[in-house]
Amino acid sequence: MQALLVLEDGKVFRGVSFGASGERTGEVVFNTSMSGYQEIITDPSYKGQMVVMTYPLMGNYGINKEDAESRRPFLEGFVVKEYSKIASNWKKEQSLGEYLKENNILGIEGIDTRELTLHIREKGAMKAVLSTQDPDEASLIEKAKNCRGLIGIDLVKEVSIPRKYNYAWSKDAKYKVAVLDCGVKYNILKELARNNCNSVVLPAQTTTEGILETEPDGLLLSNGPGDPAAVDYVVETTAKLIGKLPIFGICLGHQILGLALGGKTYKLKFGHHGANHPVKDLRTGKVSITSQNHGFCVDIDSLNKKDVELTHVNLNDSTLEGLRHKKLPLFCVQFHPEASPGPHDSKYLFAEFTKLMQKSKKRKH
Repeated sequence: MQALLVLEDGKVFRGVSFGASGERTGEVVFNTSMSGYQEIITDPSYKGQMVVMTYPLMGNYGINKEDAESRRPFLEGFVVKEYSKIASNWKKEQSLGEYLKENNILGIEGIDTRELTLHIREKGAMKAVLSTQDPDEASLIEKAKNCRGLIGIDLVKEVSIPRKYNYAWSKDAKYKVAVLDCGVKYNILKELARNNCNSVVLPAQTTTEGILETEPDGLLLSNGPGDPAAVDYVVETTAKLIGKLPIFGICLGHQILGLALGGKTYKLKFGHHGANHPVKDLRTGKVSITSQNHGFCVDIDSLNKKDVELTHVNLNDSTLEGLRHKKLPLFCVQFHPEASPGPHDSKYLFAEFTKLMQKSKKRKH
């Protein structure tokens, strides 16, 4: 079946559909990862977006339940150069096309993803429509222009869980972490479990009192989709908890913590999406290769440097990638230290979080 991907600036790409049929709108972004397409598809941070993969062949090792990062895919569409009809892997349970169809996600193949990526790099991420049912280009351009986009839109409420649950509960765990679910990836919870933490996963709209009622040793602010400034309720809750318990923010959680500390955020031209972003730790000089997925950033100049120390910077564009408070037990990073399938350069940050909780527990006793 023919499919059209039409950008709001009038650029048209014709290809062939795989997965579900129908029509979706969203912001188009590109991801530079060579593998891990299942983790990308099931990352809730992609709500409201269509993902273009720069690596040309996708689907060659299929899909399995074990590698999912959330309960289902949340992205609006999946764009590839070539979809592999043959999938070979010992863990494979179904094909990529079958998985997309089962979850009502549109896929398109056979377009020049290199041309599309270069277009986004030059013009910036933009709104688009992906359709198998409307062949009229002029109609599709109008639909793309009129879709909601990301700025000022609260997408967290569309991916967060409806009620709390416990993850990987163990009597031997040393710490209890309240995880505020703005679109948390399962590998964050797995890394907490590997670091002797039991997790209480809470809906994003949980109040300060609701979080403290779980009697946590620390709070983790998770990744999630969209504009951090649009989730003011999470920012307000976080601001009230600063100084009351150790806090670790990842991705959207980093942006929320930045806002709670009085900073500002802004939208990047085309965002950071992929598993090969170099980040420098300003404290040690060490450079890590990181996995990233975000379209917004904390403004370095908006932060109060008397209280906040900048800890990490992106070596591609010098944007802020990490910060910590000089006196209070809190820190956050823009990248994904739990990265799966990788790279794993930054997993040490989970151990840093447990050290903060350990110090905090000692002070209380």
